[in-house]
Amino acid sequence: MTQTNNALTQPLAGVKVLELSQIMAGPTCGLMLADLGADVIKVERFPQGDDARRYRREGDSGLPPSFMILNRGKRSIALDVKRPEGRAALLRLVAQSDILTENFRMGVMERLGLSYEALHEINPALVYCSITGYGRIGPLASSGGFDLILQAFSGLISVTGEEGGEPVKPGVSIADVNAGILAAFGSLAAYIQRLRTGQGQRVDTSLLQASMQQMYWYAAAYFSRGIVPKPAGTAHPLIAPYQVYKCSDGGLAIGGANEANWVRVAQILGHAEWVDDPRFNTPDIRLANRLELEKLINAILADDTRAAWMARFDAGQVPCGPVQTAGEALDHEQTRSVRMVVDVPSPDGGTMRALGTPVLLGGTSYIAERPAPRVGENTAEVLREFGFEGGEIDVLLASGAAHQSPVTVSNTMQCA
Repeated sequence: MTQTNNALTQPLAGVKVLELSQIMAGPTCGLMLADLGADVIKVERFPQGDDARRYRREGDSGLPPSFMILNRGKRSIALDVKRPEGRAALLRLVAQSDILTENFRMGVMERLGLSYEALHEINPALVYCSITGYGRIGPLASSGGFDLILQAFSGLISVTGEEGGEPVKPGVSIADVNAGILAAFGSLAAYIQRLRTGQGQRVDTSLLQASMQQMYWYAAAYFSRGIVPKPAGTAHPLIAPYQVYKCSDGGLAIGGANEANWVRVAQILGHAEWVDDPRFNTPDIRLANRLELEKLINAILADDTRAAWMARFDAGQVPCGPVQTAGEALDHEQTRSVRMVVDVPSPDGGTMRALGTPVLLGGTSYIAERPAPRVGENTAEVLREFGFEGGEIDVLLASGAAHQSPVTVSNTMQCA
């Protein structure tokens, strides 16, 4: 794999991002931009900073692991934007920045004097990205929303869970993470257009849109035939066999996703006659008889281990994979190979494992290795870079409009 330590080769080198976002959706966007080389400056209130700084499990010390994993590669400047001096300082940063992200409830930025219209006057080239709960238009635009709420509202929870059981929330924050990805996608699209036109613009996405985007095939069923989908465990709404089955020692996902794979599955299981069986001989009939097929497959798989069956399916070129724990997946050699688990500096000067960038560009994995910052760790540094004189910085700090935390570890950003 190609690697480089030259920051100038990073795709977004030189792009300045002001992250007024907090918790998960906005910081996910910022992390992706930071990994690609953007200078992401986290603008925080003080003393508490981002609410996620308080998300701790018993036994956590220092910065919470959940905060560190989403905020590495960023710098923190602490400003009280409710004070005129703090707001004025932020506006000077805005005038020299490329992208701003915020995920406040509708109306908050406007009350702070930081609306898109106000900031566009100061910097017409600014890309202003907002992440809301329900979007900025429509009857629920002013309603607050969290990941759980919009997973429920969008129908995601209604299709998750065991067949015949109660719907359940997926174990991951789909709405938040996908909203962050969409925010990065939209911000970069607007930035590319700005390179052509010189004009910035507003970018809007929401937890609702991020959740609804996951419903493509369920939406197709509803729009075409009025089908309201229900939970089906790990089964697929359109394909069978395509789900998790039970071996003697655990679950194994098997992908009979097309006719050729279905034929191979039947042969590997020792039942080539299933291919012509009237219960299973066409995709739609297999889907209609999925439960019967599931019972037959589970009965056969129960006679051997996952490893043994995986060897057979691999040899027969049928996609399959074990149901791993999060720890097993994170520790797997393949996860390391694609650079989804990386070693990065920790705020205490040591190292920590983190999730890497989910894309490679030209065979290179770009990783921002600056540790997650303490609240206001980079305040004076950032202000100086944006043209503030020493006396101006001293006045801001003395007035309480800005805060500088003690710097205990020298942070660097590079590409790995």
